[in-house]
Amino acid sequence: MTTNGNAHKNCRIVFFGTPDFAVHSLAAVVEAGYVVVGVVTVPDRQAGRGKKLTASAVKAYAEIKQLPLLQPQNLKDPQFIQSLEALRPDLMIVVAFRMLPPAVWQIPPLGTFNLHASLLPHYRGAAPIHWAVINQETESGVTTFLIDEQIDTGALLLQETIPIALDETTGSLHAKMAQQGSQLVLKTIAGLIDQTIQPQQQQSSGPLRSAPKLTKENTQINWHQPLTAICAQVRGLDPYPGAWTRYSDGQQEWVVKIWEADLQRTEQKLPLGTIHIDQQQIRVAHPEGWLICQALQFPNKRRLGALALLNGYNFPAKARFLL
Repeated sequence: MTTNGNAHKNCRIVFFGTPDFAVHSLAAVVEAGYVVVGVVTVPDRQAGRGKKLTASAVKAYAEIKQLPLLQPQNLKDPQFIQSLEALRPDLMIVVAFRMLPPAVWQIPPLGTFNLHASLLPHYRGAAPIHWAVINQETESGVTTFLIDEQIDTGALLLQETIPIALDETTGSLHAKMAQQGSQLVLKTIAGLIDQTIQPQQQQSSGPLRSAPKLTKENTQINWHQPLTAICAQVRGLDPYPGAWTRYSDGQQEWVVKIWEADLQRTEQKLPLGTIHIDQQQIRVAHPEGWLICQALQFPNKRRLGALALLNGYNFPAKARFLL
């Protein structure tokens, strides 16, 4: 492609993405007037109790905008690769999708770039937004980079920082990143077309912070952590999948999710994990004081604020969260 005035208008783009986070970037590309010749997303999947086939958020948007849609089961399928080549893309964009094989990302002459929700090389992996909040970072950001053979290791194109507020949840940071990331995608497209971006290899002067997949094990609350770390874990797992702990009423045990929490530093002598109801607050004893649970979810129940829960449930004297 040449870099004359028509280069932007004529740039043929294939977009890869799945969740709502990716829709923000796809919408920005469409609204900017670029030619989206194809959208690639995951096949429809069964979801909910009725196992109804459900489309991805990206598919739903693509259908509304009547964009050509591909839903391959296997990204290495020769027929899928031929279908991509037939679209003659100049550039391919990946936002919240699977790892692409070289036969796919090597197709376009301008390259294939990914939008990642962190300041690479830190927080490579599946859950960068969650872990930035859990680890009490004061800032994160969005990065575009060229895809290579490894996960999140390609040459950097553009980066922008985003501050993390003291009360930030993954949900609120996700919204900020989706919006700012979509604009970074547009800047990256323009820079690649105009050849004003010089890709830079990822470098770090110290240990890298990672963003591994969230599991049952690493989303369980460790009550031996400082109160600030417990609160950060609760915020970092809100709105999904939720920080959980085991609850006992003295007779039965079950899993409870804590969705909102605050802390109060004070002297108290109850054993760690003991639940104490005081002034219409659900307090959990900790060596540093109290963890104040502002929203909880019991099994097969909806998320409830502390006042609503206390109006319908009496915590017995032996109630405690198990360590």
